[in-house]
Amino acid sequence: MPVMPGSIYNVGDYGATGHRSDDAQGSIQQAIDACAAAGGGTVHFPPGEYTTGTLHLKSHVRIHVDSGATIYSSKERARFDRPALFYAEDVQNITLEGRGTLDGQAEYEWRLNDMQDWYIHPHQVLMEQAGQPLRRAFPTADTYGHLVVFVRCQDVQIRNLSFLRSPSWTMHLWGCERLTIDGVYIHTSLESGVWADGIDPDGCKDVHISNCTIETGDDALVFYSSHAYGPPRPCENITVTNCRLTSASSALKFCDGNENAIRNVTIQNCIITGANRGIAFMVFDGGVLENVLIANVTVECRPYDWFWWGDGDALHFNCIRRSEIDPNLDPSREPPVGVIRNVIVRDVLARSTGACIFHGHDESPLQNITLENVRLVMANSSPTAWSKAGDALTLDHARHFQMRNVEIVWEVSDPSVWRSALVANTVQDLTLEGISARPAQPDGSPAIVLNDVDRAILRNSRAQTGTSTFMQVRGAHSRDIVVQDNDVHTARNLVQSGDGAPVDAIRAG
Repeated sequence: MPVMPGSIYNVGDYGATGHRSDDAQGSIQQAIDACAAAGGGTVHFPPGEYTTGTLHLKSHVRIHVDSGATIYSSKERARFDRPALFYAEDVQNITLEGRGTLDGQAEYEWRLNDMQDWYIHPHQVLMEQAGQPLRRAFPTADTYGHLVVFVRCQDVQIRNLSFLRSPSWTMHLWGCERLTIDGVYIHTSLESGVWADGIDPDGCKDVHISNCTIETGDDALVFYSSHAYGPPRPCENITVTNCRLTSASSALKFCDGNENAIRNVTIQNCIITGANRGIAFMVFDGGVLENVLIANVTVECRPYDWFWWGDGDALHFNCIRRSEIDPNLDPSREPPVGVIRNVIVRDVLARSTGACIFHGHDESPLQNITLENVRLVMANSSPTAWSKAGDALTLDHARHFQMRNVEIVWEVSDPSVWRSALVANTVQDLTLEGISARPAQPDGSPAIVLNDVDRAILRNSRAQTGTSTFMQVRGAHSRDIVVQDNDVHTARNLVQSGDGAPVDAIRAG
C-alpha cells in the first residue's frame, strides 16, 4: 500500500542532524512517538549517520532507513534502557525496511580464557595437551546489546536492510506472530564475533525468512523456545527459502535451548558456506523438536578456532541432558530428556571436515529420521590442535532411521585417522537403501558397522572400490539383519559377524 506524503515523519525535522558525533536518540524517538500518535505512518531516515541508544517502536510505525543512511548503536551503555537498538513489546504492525544500515559497532579483545565453558571442554583439553595458549575473543566493555529485540509483537516485517557488527544476537524475536524477514544482509566478525548470532526466532509463530545473506561469528540462523521474556512458547510454522548462511559456529541450528517445542519447519533452496558446523539439531533442555523438512541445500564446512562449537561437521544431531555436559548442574532439577523426531533431510550436497554425529539418548532415541539423496564428502582441512577423527557418520540410539540414496566419499589426505563410513549403535528399525560407501583406509575397517541393531535392511547398495568388508554386524542384541540385492563385486565380503553377534542375526532377503 503506498504511503501518503502526510504520513512521513522525517527524523531531520525533529532535530536529528545526520552527524555521527551527535546524539540523535531524543530526536528519533520524538519522530516515532509523533508517528504513532497520528495513527501510524513512516519514520524516515534520510542519508546521514545517526548515533542512538534504545529506540522504542510503536504499533503501526514503519521505519524506513534510506540508502546512504546508517544508524549506529551508541557506545554509552547508559543510552540503553532495553538491551537493543530497536525495541518493541506488545505492539503490532511494525516494519524495519530500506536500503540503509544498522551498525552495532561491536569490538572484541583477545585474551587468555578466564571462563569454564563445558560445551567446548573437549576442545580445551586437546589445546592444553598440545601446549597451546587458550586465547579467545571477548566483547569489549562498551560492546552492548542487540540490534533488534521484539517481544510478543504481531505482524512484523524486516526487509532489505544491512545489519552489521551486532554486539550480541543481531535479532532476538520472542513470542512474535506473523513475522516476515526478507532480503536482509547480516554480518559480524567470523574471527571474533562471539554471541553475535544472526536471526534468533524464539517461541515465534508463522515465521517466513527468505532471500537473506547471513555471515556471523556465532550461529547464523537459530530457532529457540526459551523463557527469556516469559514461559517458553513453541517456535512453529516456519519457512526458510533462498538464503546463504556462513558461521564460525552453526550455520543453521535448532537450538539446544529448547524448553517447549520447535516444530513444523520447512527449509529449502539454501546454501551453507564456510561453516564450523552446517546443520545442527540439538535438544538439551527437555523440549520437543519435530516435523522438520530440509531440502535442496548445499553445505560446505571448515573448522574455525577452538572456542567455537563444532568441528567442521556438516550434520549434527544431539539429544541430551544439560547436566550430562556440565557436571555442576543438578540432574534432579532438570526436565526429562527431550525429543527429536520426524525429520527429513533430502537432496543435500555436503562437504565435511569433521565427523557427523546423530546422537539420541537411551531414554529418548531419535525417532523417524530420514536422509535421502545425500552426498557427504569427507574432505581435508588444515590440522588443528583440537582436530578429531573417527567415522564419517555415527548413529547412536535411534528408532525408525532411514538412509536412502546416500553416498559417502573420502577425500582425506591421512586416512589412517579415519575408519568406517557409517557406524550405527543401539538402533531399532534401520533402513539402508541405495548406500554407496567404503572405509577411509582401503581394505581397512568395514564400510558399515551395525552394533546392537535390532531389525535392519541393507538393500540395493554398492561397495566402493577399496572395500574389504562392506558391512559388519556386532553385538549380542543385533538381530533380524536382512541383506538384499547389493553390488559388492569389488569387495571381498558383503557382510560378516563379529564381536558377539548371534550366528543367526543376518539373513538374505
